[in-house]
Amino acid sequence: MLDARHNAEVTTSNGPANSLARFTADLRYSDIPASAIDRAKMLILDALGVGLASNAYDYAERAVAGAVALGGSGPCSVIGRSERLPARDAALANGVLIHGLDFDDTHLTSIVHPTAACLPCALTFAESLKASGQSLLTAYAAGMEAAVRIGGSVKGGFHHVGFHATGVVAHFSSSIIASKLLGLPTERIVAAQGIAASTAAGIQVFLEEGAWTKRFHPGWAAVAGITAARLSENGFVGPSRPYEGKFGLFQTHLHEHAKDVDLSWMSDRLGEYWHFADTAIKPYPVCHFIHGCADAAIELHQELDPEDIAEVEAFLPKDTLHIIAEPANSKERPTTDYEAKFSAQFVVATCLIKGRFGLPELQAEALADPQVRDLATRVRCHADPDSAFPKFFSGGVRVTTRDGRQLTRHVRVNSGAGERALPLEGVVAKFMASASLAVPHWKAEEIRDAVLQLDTISVEQLAKALRYDRRT
Repeated sequence: MLDARHNAEVTTSNGPANSLARFTADLRYSDIPASAIDRAKMLILDALGVGLASNAYDYAERAVAGAVALGGSGPCSVIGRSERLPARDAALANGVLIHGLDFDDTHLTSIVHPTAACLPCALTFAESLKASGQSLLTAYAAGMEAAVRIGGSVKGGFHHVGFHATGVVAHFSSSIIASKLLGLPTERIVAAQGIAASTAAGIQVFLEEGAWTKRFHPGWAAVAGITAARLSENGFVGPSRPYEGKFGLFQTHLHEHAKDVDLSWMSDRLGEYWHFADTAIKPYPVCHFIHGCADAAIELHQELDPEDIAEVEAFLPKDTLHIIAEPANSKERPTTDYEAKFSAQFVVATCLIKGRFGLPELQAEALADPQVRDLATRVRCHADPDSAFPKFFSGGVRVTTRDGRQLTRHVRVNSGAGERALPLEGVVAKFMASASLAVPHWKAEEIRDAVLQLDTISVEQLAKALRYDRRT
């Protein structure tokens, strides 16, 4: 009687979980506009390139070793590697790889890394189910739209109270994706979201010391999403109001910011307007909040001799300062690549001196560069009065030279976003550069071609392309 009564209540609910569930259950591949499918393939290609590049770093070895220790061998692939793992363990590893460099995409308004929140589950669970590429793309699109809409509804609230938004939202998007791949009906997708509400977390304490846990969040969410969908498939009862209910996500996670939630974001024009297609692809491997400042500093590099710089003022979105600029004493002196990614002072100093910021600028020798370290201590960060945040991650830089001149640049639309979005050629170029850190050119081309043809191939064909024995 409990299950029957619960399911009846879920089916008649008008809440956001039901809206997302009904949208997901009804969604067909043919319902998704061609332009959104094209964008999805570009976002997936970018994420897989970043995932491949992660294999050049120590955290990837340690994360995959831990995943292997969890359950041994299985049927599912790990990006750019020869290991084959059980589905949930492979999803965990792939999540770490995709998000590990913080070089993956961001939906600016939602302040969520949506592909990291969706692809680990979509790729791995679809492979385990021997799904088609079109099925993966359909589930991915449903999850992406959910991730962006949940993130957009809270207006940055997760960050305000110390949660990594992607680490929270990804539990729900993954449960939706796994449910879609299983072909679950609306009421079971509601239940899966309700179950995921009990696993959603992702605290930002990693910012204090450059810990690795942010890298772990999307993969753990993929594990939770697959678990939630399988439990729901078998009749496990989950709450029907996981977002807006008493002691639901918004109340428990947002506290005083719960009053700012806009529930209409989660359902308005759902299936008509595809918010995920607006997702920005990063040109720099640092926190997206710093990108406008990085653009401005790179522009000023052309007009400056670094030796002439006396002091620097960086202007950033006010609501992001506590993440990327404070406390100033530690942000001015990052000791790890991860600390550097979240230091506006270090990024701006590097861009002013070198005129660029790529993965090499996060290597140990770059972190130790005495010229950069000296200038970083002279970068003062302020709230940007002209910011277009959260629509864009605007930023500005004002340099005062030793002879008293001032040079200023302000970038309203950060590169990679809006009208400055990377075209396909730019995405492919970034993918090839990222992939080259871990696999040979021919393997990168094979993966590229598989992703761009994903709507015509099986997921197993893509997974086979992604596998690579790094010992050869």
